[in-house]
Amino acid sequence: QVQLVESGGGLVQPGGSLRLSCAASGSIFSINEMAWYRQAPGRQRELAATISRGGTTNYADSVKGRFTISRDNAKNTVYLQMNSLKPEDTAVYYCKVNIVVLRPTFGAYDYWGQGTQVTVSS
Repeated sequence: QVQLVESGGGLVQPGGSLRLSCAASGSIFSINEMAWYRQAPGRQRELAATISRGGTTNYADSVKGRFTISRDNAKNTVYLQMNSLKPEDTAVYYCKVNIVVLRPTFGAYDYWGQGTQVTVSS
């Protein structure tokens, strides 16, 4: 009933910038926390950034000061602005959104995007 579509990944040089987007669609009653995860080759998936419904943000130490998470509630979209990119930022990036739905059953559930590849290389 709910779908997430990610976009914005690609190839960028070290020191460059990218902006990722994740848009939710479907029968959405409200949206709680939104988050970005990433998974590098041979590594576990890690939490990069979160943003609450009230706008409170948290970042992993590895990205703090370089990445900014934001949300546009009118568009049901979460963004990740990535600046000063490093080769170690290379990973598949996934959005995760906690969404309250009324159909078929009332409740809050986590939904995942399909992932988008970010490659930082010279």
